[in-house]
Amino acid sequence: MIYNSFFKNTVLFLLLTVFSCGSSIKEKETRDKRQETDGTRQLSESQKEKTPLTEIKTGADNYTVYLPLLKNKKVGVVSNQTGILSNNTHLVDFLLEQKISVQKIFAPEHGFRGTADAGEHVVDGKDTKTGLPIISLYGNNKKPKPEQFAGIDVLVFDLQDVGARFYTYISSLHYIMEACSENNIPLIVLDRPNPNGGIVDGPILEKENSSFVGMHAIPVLHGMTIGEYAKMINGEKWLAKGIQCKLTVVPCLNYKRNLFYHLPVKPSPNLPNDQAINLYPSLCFFEGTNVSVGRGTEKQFQLYGSPFLPKSTFSFIPVPNFGAKEPPFKNQTCYGEDLSAVAKVKQLEIKWLIKAYQTTTDKSKFFTDFFTKLAGTKKLQQQIESGVSETDIRKSWQKGITEFKAMRKKYLIYGE
Repeated sequence: MIYNSFFKNTVLFLLLTVFSCGSSIKEKETRDKRQETDGTRQLSESQKEKTPLTEIKTGADNYTVYLPLLKNKKVGVVSNQTGILSNNTHLVDFLLEQKISVQKIFAPEHGFRGTADAGEHVVDGKDTKTGLPIISLYGNNKKPKPEQFAGIDVLVFDLQDVGARFYTYISSLHYIMEACSENNIPLIVLDRPNPNGGIVDGPILEKENSSFVGMHAIPVLHGMTIGEYAKMINGEKWLAKGIQCKLTVVPCLNYKRNLFYHLPVKPSPNLPNDQAINLYPSLCFFEGTNVSVGRGTEKQFQLYGSPFLPKSTFSFIPVPNFGAKEPPFKNQTCYGEDLSAVAKVKQLEIKWLIKAYQTTTDKSKFFTDFFTKLAGTKKLQQQIESGVSETDIRKSWQKGITEFKAMRKKYLIYGE
């Protein structure tokens, strides 16, 4: 009897173990399948900030998608120093290696090799490595002319954006899409992660304040990749006369917008590192004031200061350097704050702007006309001058941000 009871209990235990293991395996398989969607691996919260660059593939690295679209075509390329693959090969060199017939290069602000100062005139020329003609898309030629598209069947766009409305590469994108539409040239956008992709914040641009540093009614931080933004331009019919571009977006792989992304190349001369890129949207407001953001130092967009702010233990003296031939307050002592070690910001910070205004020696000379273009609205300057609290300023943005997010949702590739 004891033996029979022991035998029955043993068999029952083994059966329960088998069923339990089978159930666990099935649950794990179901979980794994849920995590594999659209070729992008979902990561746990603890992994999101630690994902190395090598796991994220840019649109340029997703070449099995776009190379067939370029075969036997005459190709133009819009790019600069950021247009590289994961092995550091530039897109133009890669296309030539693949026997793609690249005809010419179009370069945005800062030039093809990214060496020009902000706002500096960039002339047309030739790429010294490939001998290909370079056409500048800055100054008086922001939009390619029909004759500049001569001999081109398709245009490829590959630029690294940083997610701020006033970063001019998205304005160049608008004009390129418009020109492509008008000249019946298909556009292929090779997407890249947005290093500030998890943030949607700031005042919405009002149409009367449109300029090359802000063309459309979006917040300062739009939280989209450049490919998603291209889809929005097309979908919302923001091009002249509501025309639309023949657009193909080649997506990134293994990317979600809240993943940390380290840029392997400086996107422009005065954004030298991750800290500067993170602080840029917040500190760029100072470009419309009499306060320096560190041009002419080694910590561009990681500090701010001015001869008109109170003397303090921190100071710097701007001098001409790479990316700033004539920096504001050249050879003058500026007092302010060093932000190079502050924690990563997760919103558009205006506290430094407010503090600088409140402590400047002459408030009437603090803001310049450029500030309204950067802010996209006159209200922000008026609010700061009137002493409106930071909390209430932020509240005034919320309706616009909510409406923008609702519109933005249909153009997203990498989740919300």
